[in-house]
Amino acid sequence: MTRTIVASATREIVIGFDQPFCVIGERINPTGRKKLAAEMIEGNFETVIKDALEQVAAGATMLDVNAGVTAVNPNETEPPLLVKTLEIVQGLVDVPLSIDSSVTAAIEAGLRVAKGRPLVNSVTGEEEKLEAILPLVKKYDVPVVAISNDETGISMDPDVRFAVAKKIVERAMDHGIKPHDIVVDPLVMPIGALGDAGRQVFALLRRLREELKVNTTCGLSNISFGLPHRHGINAGFIPMVIGAGMTSAIMNPCRPQEMEAVRAANVLNGTDANCTNWIMTYRDHKPAEGGHAVVAAAPSAGGGRRGGRAARAGAGARAE
Repeated sequence: MTRTIVASATREIVIGFDQPFCVIGERINPTGRKKLAAEMIEGNFETVIKDALEQVAAGATMLDVNAGVTAVNPNETEPPLLVKTLEIVQGLVDVPLSIDSSVTAAIEAGLRVAKGRPLVNSVTGEEEKLEAILPLVKKYDVPVVAISNDETGISMDPDVRFAVAKKIVERAMDHGIKPHDIVVDPLVMPIGALGDAGRQVFALLRRLREELKVNTTCGLSNISFGLPHRHGINAGFIPMVIGAGMTSAIMNPCRPQEMEAVRAANVLNGTDANCTNWIMTYRDHKPAEGGHAVVAAAPSAGGGRRGGRAARAGAGARAE
C-alpha cells in the first residue's frame, strides 16, 4: 500500500489509501488576500499566527505555507519571507508543513530551515520545473506535489492530465525518487464552468490509484468556484473524491460543514477506527435554534505551542 510520510520535528503523519484523509490547511497563503499580503510585507505575522493556531485546532493534519506576496523580484523577496513564515509556524504548532512556492529559490530556502519531513508544493510537468525541483526533492529526501500541467498549460482532456502525471512520476524515478513520495494533483476544474469536472476527476483519481499507485491532493474549493453557497458543493465533493481514491486536499479546515464531511467519510471508509474521532468530536453535538447544528471543537491535532495557489497551477479558487 502506498504510504507518503511527512513529519514535523515531533510528529509523523502518513498519507495513504488506508489512512484518515489528510487535511492540508490552506489559509497561510496571501494569494487573493490583500490584507494578509500587506501584513506580511510589513513584517506583521499576527494573521499568520492566528490562522496557524485556528486551522490546527479545527482539525488540520498539515499546514500549507505560502509567502508569495508580490510578483516583483520574487527570487529576491520571497525566500527570506518564506523562511521567516515557516520558522514562526513551526514554532507554534507541531503538525507537518507543506512548503508552497513557485519560486525554486524559496523552496530551497524553506527546505533548509524546515524541521522534519515537509511536503514540497510543487513541481509541474514543465521541463524547467522538473530539472529545478526534482534534484531538491532528492537532496532533502522529501515528498512533492506533482501538478498535472506542462508547457502546454492545463488540458481539458483528463487523459492528457494523466499522461503528464505519469511523466512526472517517471522522471522522479530517474532521480531516484520513489512513487510513494509523489502526491499527484490531477487539477480540479470548476464545475460551474465545466459540467463534467466532477466525473473527470473521479475517473482520474481511480486511474492514479490503480495504475500509478500514487497518493493525490487538490485545491478542494476549485470545484465550487463561481457558484453560490460554495461550502455545500465542497462538502458534497469531499466524500466523493475520497471514495474515488483521493488521499489529501488543500482546503479550509475552519469550515465545519466541510470538516464534518471529511470525518464522516473517514468513518464510512473505515479509516476512523471504531468511529473514535467522530465520537470524540460530536458526542456533545446539539442542534441550535432554527435547526442549525452546533459543532463541538475538534480534538486537538497539536494546536497551541507544542501542544495541542494563482502562483501555482490549479490553486487560488479559495472559498469565501
